[in-house]
Amino acid sequence: MTVHFKQDEPDNSNRLDRMKQGVLGKPLPRIEGLAKVTGTAPYAAEYPIENCTEGVLVTATITRGEVTSIDHESVLTMPGVIAVVDNEKLCTRAAQGTANEAPMQGPKQVCYWGQPIALVVAETFEQARDAAKHLKVDYREEEGAPIDPGAVEPEEQEDETVHQGDLAHAMADAAHSVDVTYTTRGHASAAMEPHAAIAQWDGDKLTVYAALQMLNYNITELADALDMEEENIRLISRFVGGGFGSKLGISEEVVAAALAAKQIGRPVRVVQSRQQVFQTVMRRSETTQRLRLAADENGKLTGFGHEALVSNLPGEDFAEPVLQSSHFLYDGENRELMLKVARIHRMTAGSVRAPGEAVGMPALEGAMDVLAEKAGLDPVELRLRNIPEKDPEEDLPFSSHKLAECLKQGAEAFGWDKGPRKPRQRREGEWWIGTGMASAARVHNIAEAKARVTLKADGTALVETDMTDIGTGTYTILAQIVGEMLGLDPERVLVELGDTRHPRGPGSGGSWGAASIGSAVYVACKAIREELAAKTGTSEEELELREGEAGTGEALTDLLEGEDLAREGHYEPGDIEDDYTASGFGAFFAEVRVNHYTGETRVDRMLGAFGFGRVLNAKTARSQCIGGITWSIGVALTEALEFDPRDGHLVNCDLAEYHVPVHRDVPDLEVVLVEERDGAASPIQAKGIGELGMCGGAAAIANAIYNACGARIYDYPMTPDRVLEAMPE
Repeated sequence: MTVHFKQDEPDNSNRLDRMKQGVLGKPLPRIEGLAKVTGTAPYAAEYPIENCTEGVLVTATITRGEVTSIDHESVLTMPGVIAVVDNEKLCTRAAQGTANEAPMQGPKQVCYWGQPIALVVAETFEQARDAAKHLKVDYREEEGAPIDPGAVEPEEQEDETVHQGDLAHAMADAAHSVDVTYTTRGHASAAMEPHAAIAQWDGDKLTVYAALQMLNYNITELADALDMEEENIRLISRFVGGGFGSKLGISEEVVAAALAAKQIGRPVRVVQSRQQVFQTVMRRSETTQRLRLAADENGKLTGFGHEALVSNLPGEDFAEPVLQSSHFLYDGENRELMLKVARIHRMTAGSVRAPGEAVGMPALEGAMDVLAEKAGLDPVELRLRNIPEKDPEEDLPFSSHKLAECLKQGAEAFGWDKGPRKPRQRREGEWWIGTGMASAARVHNIAEAKARVTLKADGTALVETDMTDIGTGTYTILAQIVGEMLGLDPERVLVELGDTRHPRGPGSGGSWGAASIGSAVYVACKAIREELAAKTGTSEEELELREGEAGTGEALTDLLEGEDLAREGHYEPGDIEDDYTASGFGAFFAEVRVNHYTGETRVDRMLGAFGFGRVLNAKTARSQCIGGITWSIGVALTEALEFDPRDGHLVNCDLAEYHVPVHRDVPDLEVVLVEERDGAASPIQAKGIGELGMCGGAAAIANAIYNACGARIYDYPMTPDRVLEAMPE
């Protein structure tokens, strides 16, 4: 039985606050943690499939053109080689920006250096890898493929353009104004688990074990790519070793494994090398951003301008949503926002770790620090003075707004020195010491979701959904929601995820997973509670469940009378999405030291205060925030994709040369959870947290560098050479 709930109005009943089990929100350890640390949790490439062969992708060595021939015979006589697969469906450039799109296909067209064009299958991985290196491929190369975003005329994204009032006039009349340009480099998702898939056919039925984030969309993508019906496909992704956007859509190894397994009549495993993941799957676009801020003598914004240039392949719909939070974060009646896309031939640009705000917020919050200095205001106070009462562009109320609380609580917990600031006030030996701060904001998304909850006759519960857990804690928070609603210890709740045989969840992406699938589980549990209430002669609102018993003293096992009780919850966002602007908010505070002679920057301490609705699990929520802050250290100091200017191939395509933060880069981090109840965000009053933790944190570090040594830097990452160049004499 399916129970459908479409949310058209805020749900401020806060039913979860009146349950009796007392497990929701508690810092419970991950219920799948033991399986992960003991190596018994199977990841995509680790399923023990009998008679499985190994496939290795072959990638293009030209920037743009066409594959004219692939000589299968050049490798078929090599030891262990079984087949070469070069179906046109393999010559793709996957639409990775958003899920639910089949890879774009053409007559073996090559659109970027590193694009997969064939698969070599052999008995062992080493044999397949060796043969892939020797496969002879001929091309017709097209000269003059643009690879530099500054060398082409960009396309304006009209749906992102805002012209409100007269910004030029506001800038001219402003008591204080800022007009600065920031740049950010491209980023890689850099998930720990490489992209992998095992495909196995049983007649016309296909099963694929894969590293995917959004099975509800991925099954449609794969069906489209293979010209199949979805009911003939089963996708399994029970454990995913990180995604960060790169596994939102299917990538080439999934299609390749399926095609190869069909062709040779045996299962095929395809695992991309680390270099292939970097070169072929997805990148975050580099950005160039111009910020214009106009303020009166009191620091109140009268004008707000944010223009950004990003890039992607020709024909791709995705454009890095740099302006996402700029549309509503601060006041300013005269507004001008514009996003442009340059069409270039690098690998597909798509969603990477908080797309939009992760690079848009560092530029905006850097500009706000410049304005605070010009206006002679404390940076925290400047932001407090410019929090809008309503969405300044849409004239909509906010579903909730915790920026002020995050700024104040974060400043107090950090020990922020209030007042106007000057650089170079503290030095210890070779090191300048300084502090900086920045606001955080990340739009709240919610998605349709389904989940089946079964209260078993033995007093345990089962949750089934194709929702994934990419390391974020989904297994645990769903067990907590069910435990709270049905009066069970979470250890008595079995959660089964990542299988398309289960009801379709929302997938893990856009930080919408917990609020969306949690709402579906809530709807199912509420329906089960109504059945139990009827059995006890009370109402659902009055029903008390705790430790497997009703408040009347009856055990759940007695109430069930030997029968399982199952309900499928179907949650769907309704008109409420158009009635409010919903976002998570936060504030970052950082203390850094900068070496006077080398320009090296060390983050000594960092704190983030975040408001994102109901906290479902204090431990997993804090973990997500710490992860986000860590990524913001990478954005600030180390991360940058480097492309060869001759052919656009990625030069630093592994974790040795693409520098993510490591232990030595990350100090002890402090997190303040500013809990709230947002009834318009979801029925469980929760909002997304996964990406909020890195939206603006890099600016806190940049602003701290300026406060420490006087180096105002407008290009991320702030490497030692850039710091030295910007440092005053």
